[in-house]
Amino acid sequence: MRRRALGRTGLQTTELGLGTWGLSGDAYGAVTEAESARVVERALQLGISLFETADSYAHGEVERRLAGLLPAAPAAVVVTKVGTDREAVPPRKRFDAAYVAAAVERSAERLGRSTLDVVLLHNPSARAIARGEATRILRDLAATGAIRAWGVSAGDEETGRAALAEGAPVVEVAYNAFHRRTLRAILPEVKEREVGILARSVLAHGLLCGHWAADKRFPEGDHRADRWTPDELRLRIRHLDALRPVVGNAVLTLRSGALRFVLEEPAVSCAVLGARSVVQLDQLVREAGREPPYLGEEKLAALARRLDDLRVEA
Repeated sequence: MRRRALGRTGLQTTELGLGTWGLSGDAYGAVTEAESARVVERALQLGISLFETADSYAHGEVERRLAGLLPAAPAAVVVTKVGTDREAVPPRKRFDAAYVAAAVERSAERLGRSTLDVVLLHNPSARAIARGEATRILRDLAATGAIRAWGVSAGDEETGRAALAEGAPVVEVAYNAFHRRTLRAILPEVKEREVGILARSVLAHGLLCGHWAADKRFPEGDHRADRWTPDELRLRIRHLDALRPVVGNAVLTLRSGALRFVLEEPAVSCAVLGARSVVQLDQLVREAGREPPYLGEEKLAALARRLDDLRVEA
């Protein structure tokens, strides 16, 4: 498992990380605690060192599970996110200083760590970041040693730019072959400031695996049921043709090509995988490739042409 620097934070992480939203039961439907544990344990066996979570996943239960599973891996880097108040009715975003400070303290308690590795603001608006209240608290906590690094999980370009303007050392963005816009927009500044980039949604919530029929329907409790209309989903499935030029030789599947596309970006410190079973995780790690070039310039160029021809940008 190759490693990359997490920007200028001083932390090193494996190129592949494990995201835990899918293991929480909040994203794709119910998942047993036993299966969740098996996936985390398998990630450790495969050498994965970064685990991405949030205080809101299963109302903090995922952080508690990680606390019980990671003590045997002292080098593991845990990235958690704060800023979603699920005790409020209805749940709401909160980025005032008092709430953020208390949320970080609660996460540290659940994770069983006196010092948290990385704390991100969880999908704030650009306006919330620009107020400076939440980022100031995280900077203060980093200065006192309560956290090692901080940053922002950004939902769009405007929020990413606001995070960089506040000096965030780590930014998490959605990045995949069908969603390149956000990272492309902030990339020059990311490189200039040596910001660590965590890439989430690397398979577009399963779309880029290429397994769905045009009439695919998602069950109740699966967030994808509300993400796309039937017409939007049919269009995105047709757009998968853009990925076909990358398949061949060591790249055996669309899934492999999509994951390797993310790893080809040097600015990405870690591609966060959303595997929900040991089988899925094994497939992804096996198909990611062991070293550069993951796709190579010829396949990247062919992919770029096809994406532009089909006007693919989500």
